[in-house]
Amino acid sequence: QVQLVESGGGLVQSGGSLRLSCVASGFVLDRYAIGWFRQAPGKEREGVSYVSSTGDTTYYEDSMKGRNTISRINAKSSVLVELQMNGLKPEDTAVYSCAAVRGSGTWPPHEHDYTIWGQGTQVIVST
Repeated sequence: QVQLVESGGGLVQSGGSLRLSCVASGFVLDRYAIGWFRQAPGKEREGVSYVSSTGDTTYYEDSMKGRNTISRINAKSSVLVELQMNGLKPEDTAVYSCAAVRGSGTWPPHEHDYTIWGQGTQVIVST
């Protein structure tokens, strides 16, 4: 069964840090790039950062550039992608989801290219 499972969200004070995890399993993992997205209440979903299938290439959107780091570990039957977020601000409050894409012709992949999505994890940043 193909699935992505996120964890690590929670409530944190402004200026704090969180590390989100995305565990992917059930498909040919080394062929898929993984991206982190977020959706705040009343707003459209937006990309945060992305990592290539090998973990060698990353990309950060302006929304959190300089405040987050994406990393990837490919194991035999699963993939772990982590998003370390520092200097969190109240405007970072959102549901954060990871997603997988295979064979996108662009870098970073377009959001609509992602075919497998996790359920998301809530991040709340208080003032």
